[in-house]
Amino acid sequence: MNTQEIANQLVAVCKAGKFEDAQVLYAPDAVSVEASAPPGGQREAVGLAAIKAKGEWWVANHEVHSMQVAGPWPHDDRFIVGFRFDVTMKPTGKRFTMEEMALYTVKDGKIVREEFFYSGGA
Repeated sequence: MNTQEIANQLVAVCKAGKFEDAQVLYAPDAVSVEASAPPGGQREAVGLAAIKAKGEWWVANHEVHSMQVAGPWPHDDRFIVGFRFDVTMKPTGKRFTMEEMALYTVKDGKIVREEFFYSGGA
């Protein structure tokens, strides 16, 4: 698959709320980088198992009330997707809106890197 096809597939599964289905689009050694480390975690997750664990942490700690996905916007071997979440942080009960942009890098038909850009957070 080329970058546009991967971008379109990623956006489709995200819009459907099936983030776990996106795993097939990633290289086994893909890297996920957050703008800041989650509580008790690290900024970087390396490999599919670590990326999956990061997603499981998100689900366990957030109640998503609504979500919007925008894009993709491709550029050579990269593309950007925009996300907006209305969520409640389960441990604190704090409800907030989170907006972030994600930059994905594709190599050999797989996502090899994702970087999330956002300010503040919970």
